[in-house]
Amino acid sequence: MTDHDRINELLAGYPVRVEIPVAWGDMDAMGHVNNTVYFRYFETARIECFDVLGLGSIEQTRGVGPILHSASCRFRIPLTHPDTVTVGAQIGDVGDDRFVMRHRIVSHQHGAVAADGESVIVTFDYDTSRKAPVSEDLAARLMELREA
Repeated sequence: MTDHDRINELLAGYPVRVEIPVAWGDMDAMGHVNNTVYFRYFETARIECFDVLGLGSIEQTRGVGPILHSASCRFRIPLTHPDTVTVGAQIGDVGDDRFVMRHRIVSHQHGAVAADGESVIVTFDYDTSRKAPVSEDLAARLMELREA
């Protein structure tokens, strides 16, 4: 099995993927990538997923868009420079005013999962500063990506 095949296997079910080089400056005094950087990796995949979903164009035309409610991470292995990671995103549960996005970071150097995470995204009306319902159009796009 090639390294590419291994990465694809570990990211099966994650339709949105972003490759990110690990920067020297991402490491901390302990000699590994600082835990906060994992959340930046998740953010990069989340924004790519928003682009795939068309958020930031269709939703913002009516003042409604995504806002991060919460994020969590299960660290599995430490990352170090040099390395490259592929970060995957997938859609989980979809509610009336929110949806879950799951993330996975895979280390190319180790050929292993470095971290798994989850974010809760709320649809938010930026004009009224209140939660807004997930539109039927967005719900359909979320379900389509979820099934991909």
